[in-house]
Amino acid sequence: MKKLYSTILIILISVSGFAQNSEIKKGDRYFASKAYMDAADAYEKVNDKDQEVLQNLGDAYFYTNQLVNATDVYKLLFLRHEATVQDEYKFRFAHALMGIDKTKEADKYFTEYYGKDFNFEKFRKELDTTVSHVYTTKQVMNNAASADFGIAYYGDKVVFASTRNQERPIYPWDKRPTLDLYTADVSGDKTLNEIVLFPGDINTDSHESSTTFSQDGMTMYFDRTNEKRVKDANDVKVAHIRIYRAEMVDGNWTNIQALPFTSDEYSTEHPSLSPDGSKLYFSSDMPGSKGSFDIYVVDVNSDGTFGTPQNLGAINTEKREQFPFISDENVLYFSSNGHQGFGNMDVFKTEGNFSEIKNLGTSVNSGSDDFAFVIKEDNDEGWFASNRRGTDNLYNFTRKDYTPPVVEIDDRETNLETGRQQLRGVGNIYFDFDKSTIKKESEVTLDKVVDIMKKYPTLEIEIGSHADARGSDKYNMALSERRAAATLEYLVEHGIERERLTSKGYGESMPLNDCTQPTGCSVEEYAKNRRSEFTIMN
Repeated sequence: MKKLYSTILIILISVSGFAQNSEIKKGDRYFASKAYMDAADAYEKVNDKDQEVLQNLGDAYFYTNQLVNATDVYKLLFLRHEATVQDEYKFRFAHALMGIDKTKEADKYFTEYYGKDFNFEKFRKELDTTVSHVYTTKQVMNNAASADFGIAYYGDKVVFASTRNQERPIYPWDKRPTLDLYTADVSGDKTLNEIVLFPGDINTDSHESSTTFSQDGMTMYFDRTNEKRVKDANDVKVAHIRIYRAEMVDGNWTNIQALPFTSDEYSTEHPSLSPDGSKLYFSSDMPGSKGSFDIYVVDVNSDGTFGTPQNLGAINTEKREQFPFISDENVLYFSSNGHQGFGNMDVFKTEGNFSEIKNLGTSVNSGSDDFAFVIKEDNDEGWFASNRRGTDNLYNFTRKDYTPPVVEIDDRETNLETGRQQLRGVGNIYFDFDKSTIKKESEVTLDKVVDIMKKYPTLEIEIGSHADARGSDKYNMALSERRAAATLEYLVEHGIERERLTSKGYGESMPLNDCTQPTGCSVEEYAKNRRSEFTIMN
């Protein structure tokens, strides 16, 4: 009898093991073909999930915007396998955490991934004092049944992409129909009416999205996914995206052709035509890109031919830069998950020579993907898309100039040495050489700061700390950061809310005298630069 029970147990274990291996293989097949929802279903049925299953399951949830599930799986992945997990998972885990508002935990993984300090609260507070506009946004349609994004202006109408056409093939990534283009009228309250399929032969069973039109309305550019699939670096067949051009002839869109610099081997997508029609901005992962996608620009010649695409360089990162839009004031808006932001894709802007970027701030960006931003600068209004409520939805906005509110206090004065706003009657505190310990004599000054901040409960302060010129630049930067942190902790311990304080180390970069070399000054002259300053931020 015992032998019979043993035999039955072995059979049951074997059957169970076979079933588990079958689900893993099924999940792997789905995952390789980017059928992430099916992959997640298969992997969830695996009882004993190894490292690879956890990695793929976390990614499957992440790529389908199921961020709560993604964080749960990534957390288990790092708990069990932290020593062998590749850094890329830290990046995705951090973004997933940002998406569910666990910013302090996200800071930890961003810091480990980039090898430098990430402090979201500090970033947010500094950004709140420097953004140029504040945006009032409103979701256009409460349509959870479809994904809608990518509005473009089309005369007095708009064109956008949507998965609402149930007659199209189902896309395995997210189990929705493939994208079609739609036109809509815009009412006075910015709702969309008379929504109909874009006319002519533009829409197919493949994805179509991301349109841009010439000023005269006679030429359009748009995205279409290739029917042909080619193997990527992982030997997986992928259908890339091409930009197409179409022309209006006798009231019909015709001459639909892929642009000459597009390819089956890489994607070109999200075109945006400059107002004069001379330049086309787009995103691509073509050879030579810094990251998974970069922003490019190409000349559109008067005869309809094109120049050579040029990478925009400084604004691109090793991650994703997509959805460029060039405004009528030559401001370039785009989305990125490679620059510090609020989590996942944020909207940024750049102008001039496109070397410096600015996050649009909390009134546009969220912890989810925010993208496909377009604007009429002269009207201070426009549109963007976000999946902050689970699926891609359209939002409209109006904007106005923003001036950070100033706390009216009597205890405010200008520091004549730095030009910055500081607390009246409160000077700097100073540190011993190579030390970051708060000195007993500094407590009198710090207690004055505490008293004033308690008197004005909305007042926010930056603690800027400095080092003298003795020591390496790197060492002095770290030393000044420790001094700033020690100063901040003193204020917190004495009753000031941490959220009202920002600490920043400046190293030896901002001396108050000419002591910029490690020798040549007196002890007293060097000591003047070993300081913490208190700057009013609002």
